[in-house]
Amino acid sequence: MPRCFSCAWVKCFKFLGKDEQLRVEKMGDVVVYNGPGMKCLMPCSYRSAETVKADTLGATEYVKIKDLLDGSERLERGPQLLFLDAYEEITEKAHGISLGSTDFITIEDKSTGHLRIQKGPGVWFPGPLETGTKGTAISLSNTEYIQVKDRLTGAEAMVKGPVVWFPQPYDVPTVVKKAIALREDEYIKVKDLSCGKRWVQKGKDLVFLEPAWEVEVRDAKDTGIRKAWVLKTNEYVRLIDGVTGSVRMFQGEQTVFPGPNEELLDGDKRIAEDVKVNEYVKILNQANGDIKVLAGPRQVMLQPHEKFLDGGKKKAVEIDGEHAAVVRDKRTGHVRLVTEHQLFVPDPYESIEEIRQLIKLADHEAVIVKDSDGAFGYYYGSDEKRALGQPRSFFLPPHAEIVKLCWSRGRRREKRDLYIERFDTRAQYMSFEFNCRTKDNVELILEGTFFWEVVDLPRMVQSTGDTSGDMCSHARSEFIKHVAQVTLKEFMDDINCISRRVYQDDQHFYQSRGVKVHSLEVTRYACAEESTSEVLQQIIQETTNRMNRLSQAESENEVKIFRMQGQIEQEKLSGELLNIRHEHLQNEAKVHGSTEADRIAAFIDGLAKDVPNLQDRINMWQTLRKTDALTAVSQGGATLYYTPNDVNLSIETKAPELKGP
Repeated sequence: MPRCFSCAWVKCFKFLGKDEQLRVEKMGDVVVYNGPGMKCLMPCSYRSAETVKADTLGATEYVKIKDLLDGSERLERGPQLLFLDAYEEITEKAHGISLGSTDFITIEDKSTGHLRIQKGPGVWFPGPLETGTKGTAISLSNTEYIQVKDRLTGAEAMVKGPVVWFPQPYDVPTVVKKAIALREDEYIKVKDLSCGKRWVQKGKDLVFLEPAWEVEVRDAKDTGIRKAWVLKTNEYVRLIDGVTGSVRMFQGEQTVFPGPNEELLDGDKRIAEDVKVNEYVKILNQANGDIKVLAGPRQVMLQPHEKFLDGGKKKAVEIDGEHAAVVRDKRTGHVRLVTEHQLFVPDPYESIEEIRQLIKLADHEAVIVKDSDGAFGYYYGSDEKRALGQPRSFFLPPHAEIVKLCWSRGRRREKRDLYIERFDTRAQYMSFEFNCRTKDNVELILEGTFFWEVVDLPRMVQSTGDTSGDMCSHARSEFIKHVAQVTLKEFMDDINCISRRVYQDDQHFYQSRGVKVHSLEVTRYACAEESTSEVLQQIIQETTNRMNRLSQAESENEVKIFRMQGQIEQEKLSGELLNIRHEHLQNEAKVHGSTEADRIAAFIDGLAKDVPNLQDRINMWQTLRKTDALTAVSQGGATLYYTPNDVNLSIETKAPELKGP
């Protein structure tokens, strides 16, 4: 056989494995041959031939196959070795959906639109016209629930746990919600949106909300759970119905739950007012307008339509010797002053206008009282000035007031804001300061003081409303007039005389204002202009230095005179001392002489019997005196020389006398 023929013949044979398929395109058709095997194709009997691999499908795999001739589709599931027909193609290859025991899949038939649910466990393979959406069943505990809406009918239902919930094809669940656990003292307000009904769900309870139910909340953070009011013995609560306007009042001991339309009237539970023995409260009944007064001791709880007047409890007024009360009757407008000693509590239609202190005046004090007719009364603490029967201590009557006078203050009286109620009738000091010019046109600033007192209070009130201002203004005018008539030097020399003339020349002015000026003194003056002030300071300094030098000279002279007077006195005393000493020495000599004479006389007279010769007794006395002198000299370190005459020595020889046997 020729070689070319044998090669063409070999090409006509196609060998196929177990997973192979031969696709042959003939002149007008396509045919397939599945392996394993051998196929002989005659030349010129086909257009093309192709060997393709078959698809191997696993146990969970599937493919969708479409017939290209009629458009039909079919589904092939594994496990298998898939051979396609001549006009088929794979449009989709995927894995089946594995479902656990709590899984489900929602299957939609595209041809009819029908939905169905397939629950696990298992593997779901869709049909040719089916699609599926996997989901997980909702596991609900005993405190959980969901709300389910049917999309076909619009009906809503609630599913409570404990349960594992698988939906129906058209069910749409909400998120899992927690049931509302209420304690014994808790509640919620619930509204049924389908009918508008409202009610209060009290604890102790586990509340599952139906689909049409809604818990009323105040804001996004509010859970709607409210605390009931637990009342103690001294507590109460008032609730108002927002629909009917009725008010209910509850007092302890109890737990209070409101109605569906009730809210707190007072914002919270209230504690009963502890009204002590010296307190009281006024209460208005808003239903009928009645007012009542409750005095202590007691506990007060407001009834449904009551409210406190005047801010709640008030202190009763202790009327005693120091305090009185001005009370107004609101029905008649009458005002009275209560002075009887008591613990005063006003009647329901009375109000305490003012608590007045007892006005006690010292001896130097005085006040002016304006009564209801505008007349002035003058009250003094001094017994001499007080009218007969006028009290020294008193309460201000109703419709009366203490008159205040507005006086100027400051050294120049530039401010008028000093209000005087109690007038001091003692003499007092008041300072002033103002400017004036001398005859030689030197502007001076004068500072000084008034020493003055109020002597006629009615005249002062009638003549002026600013006593201090009038006095200083008048004094300024007088100073300007008097200072303008003298030069600076004359002013400096006669400043005290000018000050005296200012207030003494016009005493009538001060008397007409009920005051008496005792003295007016300029304590300081200075030039307004700086240059003039420097010259004035030099003059003042020189004058001061001159006065200091004069004072120093006077002091030195006084010291010298005092020293001389001291020396004179000392010499006088020395002379007197010498005279006294001389007298003493004379007296002492007389005493010694008299003593010595007495001794000599006693010595001589005592020897008269034994030594009759007077001269011999005198010689003996002289000898004894010499012996005393020698004894005194011998006790010292002196050397004593005697002449022969002093010791009465003589040289002579005397024969011894012979005496007889």
